[in-house]
Amino acid sequence: MRLVLECVECGGHYLPPESLVYPDGPASAIWCTACQTAKRTAGVREDPLLARVALAAARAALAHRAADDAGPARADVRPSRPPLSRRARSGPGGVRSKLG
Repeated sequence: MRLVLECVECGGHYLPPESLVYPDGPASAIWCTACQTAKRTAGVREDPLLARVALAAARAALAHRAADDAGPARADVRPSRPPLSRRARSGPGGVRSKLG
């Protein structure tokens, strides 16, 4: 599963490459490609602390999603019919059937 990041500038979601490297340079953890290009031409550099926080949040969400997909450790298995024991047969239901 891949990281899904949210652009801080425009709020859009994007899928950066797993290596966080585009053919023309490094990928940003806080900006999508359009906003990253605009910021790069404007001369604005990405805050490394904000990038680390964004990557940590994306990894935590990915781990949480993977844990939810795994499901419970053991499925709830219930018997399909009641147990056939002497105690289970003795009782009011068994007596009533013999009277009729």
